[in-house]
Order: sequence, then C-alpha cells, then structure tokens
Amino acid sequence: MTSNGGMFIMGSDGTDFQHRQRIADQYQRSALNKSRLKFCIFCHCALFLVMLSKLSADILDRLDIFILEIEELRVPKPLWWEYFWCVSVLLSFVGLSAIRSNRILNLKKYMMGIVMFGFIPVIYCLLYYMDDVVDYISLDEDTDIEDTDITIWQDLPYGLLWYGFAIFAFQVHLFTLIFAYNLLTAWKARGAKKMQ
Repeated sequence: MTSNGGMFIMGSDGTDFQHRQRIADQYQRSALNKSRLKFCIFCHCALFLVMLSKLSADILDRLDIFILEIEELRVPKPLWWEYFWCVSVLLSFVGLSAIRSNRILNLKKYMMGIVMFGFIPVIYCLLYYMDDVVDYISLDEDTDIEDTDITIWQDLPYGLLWYGFAIFAFQVHLFTLIFAYNLLTAWKARGAKKMQ
C-alpha cells in the first residue's frame, strides 16, 4: 500500500489491487436488499400501530373496558379486513428470521403470507371504499357533505382516510415483495456458485 503521492512498491504500478478483495455481486445485492426489506418491515410495523390505534376502541369494548376519551371519538366499528390485515404484522418475525439466517423457505413463506394477509385485505379496502371516494371527489362545491351518503368521521371523509392508509400499505407490501424476491435470486445465485 502506498500513501497519497508516496512511492509504489517495486514491480507495481499501483493498479494491482483491482483483482483483490472484491465482494461478489450476489452478496452485495443480498446486503442491499436485506436492509431495504428491514425498512419495509419497519414501515409495516408503523402501519400496524396506526391500525391498532383505530381498533383500540373495538378491542376495549370487547374487553368491557370503558375509557371516556376513546368513546368520545366515536370511532366506526371495524370491518373483518382490518383484523385480518393485523395478522400480517406477525409475519414480520418470519421475515426477519429469514433475513437473519438466509433461509429461502422462510422467505417464501413470508412472501406468501404478505400476499394473503397483506395484499388481499388492502385490495378489499380499496374496493369497499371506492364508491365513497368517487362520490367525494365528484362532489360539487355547493353540495353539503352531510346531505350525501358519504361516511364522515371527525369532519373528514372516512373512505378517503382509508384510501390513504391502503395506498401506503399497498406500496409497503409491494416493495416488500420486490426486495424479498431480489433476496431470493441473490441467495439462489450464491447456492448455484457453491454447487460449481
């Protein structure tokens, strides 16, 4: 090694380092997609906290716990997809375990679980509230919103709030699957090279 402006080792022009200590492409892709997937899992957990705060009124009602401040919010009753979507956060542990141990089978299970418990409820949400959102968007300025069938919560259109949540959740799940797929291909490439 030489310092800046220093002398080179005899018999070297200083470019002989290029063939040494190069990280294989599949390991670079694996490390990059692992960190990206961890960030997606973090976003998924943050979305779960938002959903849990929405479901807290119903959960407390089922447990016969009365908290006046929460009851005064008059949070609408949850639909089945909201609880179904909450199951998807448990898959985060499977995903993190797969990342930690480089297990292809666990990563495939994680991806299938995200499709079933993440995408399907979110797509149902988008379809369920589509009429409310279209009605709200096409509403005339002089029309009073309370004269329509649009559900309002805290002076905001309820369907539009769910659309914001669902679109963000859809993106998180989509990027989760993309990064998980990239990990799978990197790990399979590593396995193929070991076989050669």
